[in-house]
Amino acid sequence: MACLDDVPDEFVRALRSLRTVRPRAEVLLDEVPGPTRIAPFSAALTAEVRSARRSITADDLASGRFVVLYDPEGQEAWEGCFRLVTLVRAPLDPEVGTDPLVADVAWSWFTDALASVDVDPHAAGGTVTRVLSQTYGSLSGREEQTELEIRASWTAMDEDLSPHLTAWTRLLCTASGLPPLPEGVVAITRTH
Repeated sequence: MACLDDVPDEFVRALRSLRTVRPRAEVLLDEVPGPTRIAPFSAALTAEVRSARRSITADDLASGRFVVLYDPEGQEAWEGCFRLVTLVRAPLDPEVGTDPLVADVAWSWFTDALASVDVDPHAAGGTVTRVLSQTYGSLSGREEQTELEIRASWTAMDEDLSPHLTAWTRLLCTASGLPPLPEGVVAITRTH
């Protein structure tokens, strides 16, 4: 474990930039420990998208993880010092899950989210996976479930990571099926 005095200023500034992001009210962010063996410095956030409608449970919407990796020496495969690694999981209607174009559409959500904040995903790569779960035996009463996973990583070219986190939270909302909100507009939710 590194002493706080050993943490590079560039990494500290990058983490502070994340704190400036104000996602939609439906997105709940939580800090979790970052991975320890991939890079000398790391941080991570998890997120769940929640709905104000009681008929929709947390399982009906997206969740994910946003990881910041930092190597002051840089890594050749990253083509830089900051690597962002993300995961988004969301349930799908079974009919949508069998559509051969769903992976292409999901990847376009990723690229569109980054483009919406003027981020060029340097050295980007990723996968889109569809998971179909059928139950048997004592679980056979459960409905068939289809889930979408979007895994992506890219290199941030500077220490301002706020647009990257903003894009990721937008991706979560898109995967959840929430309608996009124009810049500066806040969704109105009913409170009881």
